[in-house]
Amino acid sequence: MTLKQRLDAYERLMRLDKPIGALLLLWPTLWGLWLARRAVPELEILAIFLLGVVLTRSAGCVINDYADRKFDPHVQRTRDRPLAAGIVSPHEALALAAALLLIAFVLVLQLNWLTVKLSFAALAITVIYPFLKRFFVFPQAWLGVAFSFSIPMAFAAQLGYITAAGWALMGATFFWIVAYDTEYAMVDRDDDLKLGLRSSAILLGRFDVAGVMVAQAVFLAIMTVIGRWQRLGPVFFAGLAVAAGLVLHQYWLIRGRDRDRCFRAFRNNNRVGLAVFGGLALDLHFMSGMLR
Repeated sequence: MTLKQRLDAYERLMRLDKPIGALLLLWPTLWGLWLARRAVPELEILAIFLLGVVLTRSAGCVINDYADRKFDPHVQRTRDRPLAAGIVSPHEALALAAALLLIAFVLVLQLNWLTVKLSFAALAITVIYPFLKRFFVFPQAWLGVAFSFSIPMAFAAQLGYITAAGWALMGATFFWIVAYDTEYAMVDRDDDLKLGLRSSAILLGRFDVAGVMVAQAVFLAIMTVIGRWQRLGPVFFAGLAVAAGLVLHQYWLIRGRDRDRCFRAFRNNNRVGLAVFGGLALDLHFMSGMLR
């Protein structure tokens, strides 16, 4: 294998060719950074978190593929992944994941001690998640914690503590993640059942669509409460309204449980995250401008 081919395999192993996962991790991170400071965060902190999103998501993907290396060859969507196809060895994958996590930890060391301590919890959550679907009936709940954990870290990095609003934002994000990862699980349900794996789509059965919509509704409801509590303005609520419209579109996509349409609904959550961030960032910008 040439160097170019190996680097291409590493790129696919880290999912750098498929940025949707990084974007879904990015949006809650940005929500936390902007809401904690109620303004644009310091550029150094913003840069650390942006790089951290890419590194931790990439490491998570590598660990996930290592954990699933014996299952992925039997799943239609994953059979061509580098580990499943034998292009990259398990030892190479572990070394790559360790290198990515080490770089991420060096970045975290530039922040305060509370953020460093939280990073150890984030590491444990990230490493444990890929193995849960063998025995835990609701692994999407664990992912909800993992992908929303950047929010308390964002508050800690900028304030030195985590406010009640920060925990509330993490709670809202948890339900959003459960919703979109259940849509993702609906894509793999048939394969997961054959392999004896667990997911929220299997747990919910014929109530899967209802479960997704309830989780999305709880997410939007908590975000509305946060908006009123934090005295955010109409631009933020306009962003939430756009997000609600996108969620309704997702219902139309998943109601028939078609694999391709469920995957499209999952990807549609990138726009939901963008709509919320756009509303929040613009609202805070206008509010700070009026206070000058």
